[in-house]
Amino acid sequence: MPVYEFICKDCQKTFEILRPISEAPHGAAPCPSCGSQKTERIWSSVFAITAKKS
Repeated sequence: MPVYEFICKDCQKTFEILRPISEAPHGAAPCPSCGSQKTERIWSSVFAITAKKS
């Protein structure tokens, strides 16, 4: 399951939510800090480990 990152427009805190891809288009999630519904999904950085070519 992917991790989605959000920012709260009221308290300006960022938080992450683990949710299935099928639920991704359902929009924002409530802020765990202040409970606001005014949240927006933001782009997260990606980290990948790959095999080195020999």
